[in-house]
Amino acid sequence: MQEIVKGFLNFQQNVFPERKDLFKSLASNQNPKALFISCSDSRLVPELVTQSEPGQLFVIRNAGNIVPPFGPEPGGVSATIEYAVVALGVTEIIICGHSNCGAMNAIAANADLESMPAVDHWLHYANAAKAVVEERKYESVETRLNEMVKENVIAQLNNIKTHPSVAVALRKGKIRLHGWVYDIESGGIIALTKGGESFISLSDNPETCFE
Repeated sequence: MQEIVKGFLNFQQNVFPERKDLFKSLASNQNPKALFISCSDSRLVPELVTQSEPGQLFVIRNAGNIVPPFGPEPGGVSATIEYAVVALGVTEIIICGHSNCGAMNAIAANADLESMPAVDHWLHYANAAKAVVEERKYESVETRLNEMVKENVIAQLNNIKTHPSVAVALRKGKIRLHGWVYDIESGGIIALTKGGESFISLSDNPETCFE
């Protein structure tokens, strides 16, 4: 805790004064262009990876970068998506998984989650990805996990299209969807190609877009 407080004090005393004008402009308004949905994993920091300034990203983080399909009892993820699209008018939505994801590893390995019933329930929203992965054979556990991470990004992109606000924006051509997987060790990102056929290097193909 001391390190966290020390970090805040450094921000207050050194960082904030240098960016005072930026924070003043953000004090009463925000105008992010992108909604970034990622895992809560401490090793993935959306603002760091994308080098975004405060006010540029509207962020949702949860275990497994999951987007439940729209339903009669929308939760926090659904409400946040709707607000980002309708109220803030974001034009880009990025769903970003990452290497060595604990949530995806639990699914791929059929881990016993009896002691974490809330986690177990939550991960059921990745069942579509799990079903695809279980239909294939893999040369290693690592390869199986990597494929689970990628298939989960695809599954969550399909889920987000069930949200009315997103469906309308897509139909009107006002929004684009992106599927990314971030590699922690190399710092690289692979992006889902149009139509979801494959993942390719974002560095080499910066215009890559799923839909």
